[in-house]
Amino acid sequence: MRMIPDAVTELSAGQLAEPTLGRLLSSWQADVPALVVVAVLGGLYGWGVLRLRRQGRSWSPARTAAFALLGLGTLVVATMSALAVYDHVLFWPAAVQNILLDLVAPLGLALGDPLRLAVEALPEDRAERVRRAMTGRVVRLLTFPLISTALVLATELVVYFTPYFATALRVGWLHELMYLHLLVAGCLFVVPMLTHEQALPSWCTHPVRAALVFLDGIVDAVPGVVVMTHGTLIAGAWYQQHAPAWATDVHHDQQIGGGAMLSIAELVALPFILAILAQWARAERVQNAALDRRLDQELVRVAVPPRSPGEQAPASAPVRVRPWWETEQNEVASRIRRNHGTD
Repeated sequence: MRMIPDAVTELSAGQLAEPTLGRLLSSWQADVPALVVVAVLGGLYGWGVLRLRRQGRSWSPARTAAFALLGLGTLVVATMSALAVYDHVLFWPAAVQNILLDLVAPLGLALGDPLRLAVEALPEDRAERVRRAMTGRVVRLLTFPLISTALVLATELVVYFTPYFATALRVGWLHELMYLHLLVAGCLFVVPMLTHEQALPSWCTHPVRAALVFLDGIVDAVPGVVVMTHGTLIAGAWYQQHAPAWATDVHHDQQIGGGAMLSIAELVALPFILAILAQWARAERVQNAALDRRLDQELVRVAVPPRSPGEQAPASAPVRVRPWWETEQNEVASRIRRNHGTD
């Protein structure tokens, strides 16, 4: 478990110095469960990348960097940096921890596209198992956009406005479970939006996803606003008892924590939307290229019909068959006909 003193009262007795910029950067502590999670996720991801390279295929270095630095790096910072050192004596480090695990780490992990890496790196039979697991009824239910958004919001509110958080401060294993709870809740919304479209409903196109991410950014701001303006102290008895002599007023500490939650939530929304828009543009380019290839294949020359003796052949002009988008009845063909004004 976390390597923190059993007698937390020793911390409030003055062992922890007032946090300065230097101390915030240099204060670290080990968290064994978090280290195991980071090692397992990093090892599996690295194995997948190496397996692809041995097969002569490449994997985007940008995805690897996002997974390692923004994803796993955020996990390390949230659970083992100064935030973890001071989270038992100040509220704002705990608030920042939780929002990093709930929003930032899932975004980094999703940008690494680990599900597609698993499908490409695993043998076909195992890859098919991954596909079936990710498109099962339970996963589809939990990752349904409105449900996953509600789960993220409910997780934050339950953590802060029930005995959950105050109990986790006293019980080490529950604190670790809370970390995992926040991370999984965030991944339920972020990962399907960026990496696993098969788990989303068919109506959840890129424009709809961009709108949902924008809505989620507004929803994610709610816990920060509520924490910042809430009149009742969150885990107030704990922080009042264990606050060091140098600590600010507990109410002010909670306001700082709520403000940090709000700021981080709004900052994360921008790169999230930009990632969706980049995927949308890439998907449009791929679709347009596929349509161009199909048009090139459809617009072929056909033989000129035979003519009676003595009939002068007209000037040679290729006769073309009608393109598929004028004859077929489907959504893509209808869109092209509307663009050409042929409906």
